[in-house]
Amino acid sequence: MAVEFAIVGPRAAGMGGAGVAVTTDALATYWNPAGLAMTQAVDIRAVVTGQAIDRGDVRETLKDIENFRTPDPTRAQELADRINRGTVSGIAAGGLYAKGHFGEHAFGFNVSDVATAGAFVDPSNQFRQTGGSVQGAFLLRGLEARQAAFSYAYAFADKTFAIGVTGKIIQGAAYAGSVGVSGGQDVNLTDNFGKAKISTTYGVDVGAIYQPSSWLRVAVVAKDLNQPEFDAPDGSQYKLNPQVRGGVAVKPWSTLTLAADVDVTSNKTFVPGVKSQVIGLGAEQTILSEFLSFRVGAFKNMQDAASPFTPTAGFGIRIFALRVDVGGGYDFRERGALASGSVSLTF
Repeated sequence: MAVEFAIVGPRAAGMGGAGVAVTTDALATYWNPAGLAMTQAVDIRAVVTGQAIDRGDVRETLKDIENFRTPDPTRAQELADRINRGTVSGIAAGGLYAKGHFGEHAFGFNVSDVATAGAFVDPSNQFRQTGGSVQGAFLLRGLEARQAAFSYAYAFADKTFAIGVTGKIIQGAAYAGSVGVSGGQDVNLTDNFGKAKISTTYGVDVGAIYQPSSWLRVAVVAKDLNQPEFDAPDGSQYKLNPQVRGGVAVKPWSTLTLAADVDVTSNKTFVPGVKSQVIGLGAEQTILSEFLSFRVGAFKNMQDAASPFTPTAGFGIRIFALRVDVGGGYDFRERGALASGSVSLTF
């Protein structure tokens, strides 16, 4: 199985998940290594990002089941029917990212952890009404990709074209757990992923950027081209299939950036039957020589026709070399949330 393309960093989080064409700071080691060569700067940043998607109001239904203490067959069946339609996905990323340059040669490095997970109803133990109460079980799957990544990028023809490559040493921590749920009992999905199975491999990402003019940039990145595999606790393997994402950035004037990203590939997830292919749109307006940056955007999973666009927003403040940025979004229907923050030094 593959995983979703994680939104990493508050700038992309505020701009609807668009980062392939606009990211030229140290986070380009994740988004698109070619971006490292588009600016000559030293950049160091600490970043944390989290995203959760609750399909079918699982969290609130679990609370109702926990509070279910008086036998009621009709109510129990209602809760069982509701939670059997629900799934939960989670994505988290955090780490330290850095970039530098030597002439036209750009270099990047990060030590980071990108974690993805899913919770879904056990097909062999679906929720049902039993004795006036409700019972069933969830299966839990997850993978932490703990990595040390090294990137190199070079820009040609006065930065008209840039290419980059990232090599990653990845320690995979794979999880496979389950949890039974009964009416009147407390349950916490995150406490039941079980013991991790550890294995180590490597990954390769490549990216390119074409900038025919100062106001237009087109980019593409391909991640995990070698299809890294990790041993899972249940004896299976988790394979990261290649992901390809394209992006475009337009600057109508020097302080405004418009950006769009789209997943070229349709990515499987840890939830059976749920795929991820995201389109994201965003804008950033800076004022007072980037002292303040304001961002808005939205993103949507094109593999789920019924899902709405999730609105996002964020802002940043720069004081000399120090930058602080925050961003996030919220899906008011599925109650999915995205949040990110970073602190950085740029010279």
